[in-house]
Amino acid sequence: MAGTQTKVGRRTLRLTNLDKVLYPATGTTKGEVIDYLVAVAPVLLPHAVDRPVTLKRWVHGVGTADEPGEVFFQKNVPDGTPDWVPTHDLVHRSRTTTYPVLDAADGTAMLAWFGQLAALELHVPQWRVALDEGEGRDVVHHPDRLVLDLDPGPGAGLPECVVVARACREIVEGMGLTILPVTSGSKGIHLYAGLDGTASSDQVSQIAHELARTLEQEMPKLVVSTQSKAERAGKVLLDWSQNSGAKTTVAPYSLRGRQQPTVAAPRSWDELDDDLAHLTPADVLRRVEEMGDLLAPLAPRAAARPSRSRRGKGASRAEVSDDDAPAGDGPSRAGGTRVGGEPADARPPSGTADRLATYRAKRDPARTPEPYPDASAAGPGGRPVARDEPAAGDATADARPTFVIQDHRARRRHHDFRLEHDGVLLSWALPRLTPADPARNHLAVRTEDHPLDYGSFEGTIPRGEYGAGEVRIWDAGTYVAEKLRDDEVIVELTGRPDGGLATDGGPQPPVVALIRTDGDTWLAHRIDPARRRRGPRRRPAPTGRSPAAAGHAAAGGAVAAHDGPRPSLTDLRPMLASPTTRAEQRRLAREVVPGGPWAVEMKWDGMRVLCATSPDTDRIEVRTRSGADVTASFPELRALLEAVPVPAVLDAEVVALGPTGAPDFGLLQSRLGLDDAPSASAVPVGLLVFDVLEASGSDLTGLPYDARREALTTVLTPTGGIAISEVVDLPWDEALATSRELGLEGLVLKRRTSTYQAGRRSRDWRKVKHVEHADVLVVGWSPGEGDRASTLGSLLLAERDGDGLRYVGRVGTGFRDAALTRLATTLAADEAGAPLLGDVPADVARDARWVAHPLAAEVEHAGRTRTGSLRHPVWRGLRPDLG
Repeated sequence: MAGTQTKVGRRTLRLTNLDKVLYPATGTTKGEVIDYLVAVAPVLLPHAVDRPVTLKRWVHGVGTADEPGEVFFQKNVPDGTPDWVPTHDLVHRSRTTTYPVLDAADGTAMLAWFGQLAALELHVPQWRVALDEGEGRDVVHHPDRLVLDLDPGPGAGLPECVVVARACREIVEGMGLTILPVTSGSKGIHLYAGLDGTASSDQVSQIAHELARTLEQEMPKLVVSTQSKAERAGKVLLDWSQNSGAKTTVAPYSLRGRQQPTVAAPRSWDELDDDLAHLTPADVLRRVEEMGDLLAPLAPRAAARPSRSRRGKGASRAEVSDDDAPAGDGPSRAGGTRVGGEPADARPPSGTADRLATYRAKRDPARTPEPYPDASAAGPGGRPVARDEPAAGDATADARPTFVIQDHRARRRHHDFRLEHDGVLLSWALPRLTPADPARNHLAVRTEDHPLDYGSFEGTIPRGEYGAGEVRIWDAGTYVAEKLRDDEVIVELTGRPDGGLATDGGPQPPVVALIRTDGDTWLAHRIDPARRRRGPRRRPAPTGRSPAAAGHAAAGGAVAAHDGPRPSLTDLRPMLASPTTRAEQRRLAREVVPGGPWAVEMKWDGMRVLCATSPDTDRIEVRTRSGADVTASFPELRALLEAVPVPAVLDAEVVALGPTGAPDFGLLQSRLGLDDAPSASAVPVGLLVFDVLEASGSDLTGLPYDARREALTTVLTPTGGIAISEVVDLPWDEALATSRELGLEGLVLKRRTSTYQAGRRSRDWRKVKHVEHADVLVVGWSPGEGDRASTLGSLLLAERDGDGLRYVGRVGTGFRDAALTRLATTLAADEAGAPLLGDVPADVARDARWVAHPLAAEVEHAGRTRTGSLRHPVWRGLRPDLG
């Protein structure tokens, strides 16, 4: 068609072939693409202006699934580029590439011009062109945002990305940054956090890489930080490399070149709980009209920029590489926060310039109550000449240096770890708090040196100031350094008798190692002085009297100190906890306080069992919730005969510890032959005991919870892999945070006055899960496609509804390949011609295959729809113990 002269902003463009279809599946034309780009410009430009743009072009459209359209990356500006389009030269090893740079004044016109070129995707780096660059000058561009690309592998999708996104949020907000999600419009989720531009791309990449490695360690079944395709099945790649100065990411609000037009769309954290799907251009424009720009808090502060000629005025060696297609989906106080304080190579070494200059530059003494030493008060090397009183560490007469750990509740709670050295406090931010468990490393970020007087600081940093929030001393004292180098610190800490280090459950004396990985990124590690073999957390064993006699005293005489017949578990079932809604959790949060009416225990990711011991006959019996006898599956639980020397019935959880030290339900299944994990002999299990129902022939179920717990601590002496599940004396938010940090399922709340109601689900016991779980029945399956053509695509799930069954959805993620193969064989052998229920949606039932006998199973999910179906279910495994 003939060209059309159209005025966009202050520029006139010649637009051609506006009726050309670029998305055949929806009939979307080039004209509609340009209309979208112009309409979305007010919210797109703040996140792309002043950035070199790589255009991903589909000149003849995206094509179809069978015949995809030709696509290429346009880096150099093409012939015919208007003279008013600003450019920037990037110097490569063998050539110089001239990129278009989105301009604030003509940005809308440039977007329309990109649409004319059929550039459906706009890819930009995390840095902006410097405002002060000059002709021929090499420019190093520091990023003004951090980006994490969550790219699901085969068998994973948006639900898995949401789980990883929330884990990323916890860490990044613990670093004092605001982080916001963007559904990429392709497969996964992008996460953006605003920075102030003082750190280099390498430094930001190092921090992002360490974050990815931390989550890979903590969530090994869900997160992978390397590009290896062999490791990505069923997992989410946490692609940290997008922060490289040579990489680009699709711009927020850009279209994507998929079969149907979708958009890289900013989202709210709340809506990630809904049935998440990628958004269309119409969806995005409607949301912008209703909600504005959800990514606005991260937009850099606008700044006037001198106009550039098409040839550009500067040349940069912070180049965009030749292979800058994304691997997966490929500021100032106004827009972001400093990462890691001053870059490590910018800090003056000991004995040189004023080491507190960076500290002072970030603070206004008229607005914050923090200590603010005058530069003139510092001697050589920045060491204060004198101070009126010691820091909170209260150094002893031997003048050992002090330490302080401050609980800093800013955007996200974190710890600030500070060591007195060379006249200042060396400082690290610990987003996951101070480590207590020697089996887990925590991320640490080196921050600017602080004055010694900061060691006694507690107070409120006003809103809008650097580090705004509450600061309280968590522990303080003195330390002895085993190593104190610029890449490794190992210190033994002597804190307060009632301080956090003495009460956090970690080994004593507290020995903390800080190991530098890259730049300002470190790892914090709690060293076990005795190098004990890690097992379930244990409670100290009672001493001074026999378990039987102690049990008698603890239970007020209810436990007779004599042997009796071994109790039978055949007809006994455990007491069950009721689930909690979010509204109920808000109410419970006010009641769950130290010394309050609720005892708080961790919820362990294992198998609930009742155990009976009979020392006189040298026998134990272990049964599941459904009454199945699994004694033979766990021979190591014979250690109960040593731990409990009287006949007893115990309520407990069998757990298998994964590589991070957290319970791993998948590994536990291998002990029952239900999964493809290593052999049973390679997967040891432990037992965490909650309750005692009988001891020495006496029934304890009528006693209140506190009395039974007291009896349990005297009847059972922890040994080997047998331990008592601890009661956590913490307020609600800290208990939840501790559970999440340890990689556990959540909390179990037990009313202290409650009796044990065997076989009943009681509201005197409440369970609070980070991710909800559901016991379901597998009633059928859908055949697989693509990579799963030879096995299952998804399993059809139901729940019992009175005497019948009710359909609750499908699950197609969370499987191991071998488990899928085994399930396919099992289900095919029990195939039936008709379903066991009648409310399956027609589109699901159309290709479904059914079983004659449903299989008990468990899934994770993100809540329920209005009709009761499960949101984003993820497979956890078969549960014959619930059958």
